[in-house]
Amino acid sequence: MWHWSKLSSVKWLDAWEERFYGNPNSVINEIKGGKSIRVEVYCETQKEADVIQEQFGGSVRSVKEQNWVALSEVARPPLKIRDALLITGARETQAVKDLQSEYPNRTVVRMPAEMAFGTGDHATTSTCLRFLVDISRERKKSQWDMLDLGCGTAILAIAARVLGAESCEAHDFDPQAVRVSEQNLVLNKVDKIKVLQQDVLEWEPPKQWDVVVANLFSTILQQAFGVIAASLKDDGDLVVSGILFEQWEETKAAAEAQGLKFSKVIRKGKWVSARGHK
Repeated sequence: MWHWSKLSSVKWLDAWEERFYGNPNSVINEIKGGKSIRVEVYCETQKEADVIQEQFGGSVRSVKEQNWVALSEVARPPLKIRDALLITGARETQAVKDLQSEYPNRTVVRMPAEMAFGTGDHATTSTCLRFLVDISRERKKSQWDMLDLGCGTAILAIAARVLGAESCEAHDFDPQAVRVSEQNLVLNKVDKIKVLQQDVLEWEPPKQWDVVVANLFSTILQQAFGVIAASLKDDGDLVVSGILFEQWEETKAAAEAQGLKFSKVIRKGKWVSARGHK
């Protein structure tokens, strides 16, 4: 395991957060006095750390992998989603069993920190999860399937499946995300989820889904709404996320131009998530 770090002015906090948005192994801490921040990223290989150093300067050092594993588990308490799910980064089977015993009415989803987006902690992912719980309850008496665009770790597809989706399809442009997603399917013992490496901007939907979730940067979303609309059934549910607040109005306009409308919009900090339909 390798560690990259850099000191920076606090005025650049938003820029650093946006740069490493989606990387659960990044940490930003404010230095005492409030004028500076320390930006850190834990990497699996020295090459990954060196690439960051080449771009932004800073320093790189080797750390013991087991220390980072312990840190990630301690730093991430279980995430409760409504009264339905419990997302945990715990790697030990006994720890998961203990959580299930403590929360017998929730389904425990295992999502260890990896170099791919989607442990559930980020405001965009947790809001998508809450929307999925709501949708699953509304569709409880009917069969439904789900498409996850920009799946990261496949946390949303896995959640949809355990919440009652008959089948799911999960896409991501990043081969690392596809690899991590496939590992998480095995870890959570879920089936009927197909994971594909796919560029949403070059994809032609072969069918339509009941539920489509797209947790993508707004710049990608704005270009992809035509594809997203084509993949969604006329009576389907759409969830979008990953949108900075200042980019929401232009993102909404791009969606509406493709015949999509939003019935519920939630802002958490500087991020916006929304639920909509055709």
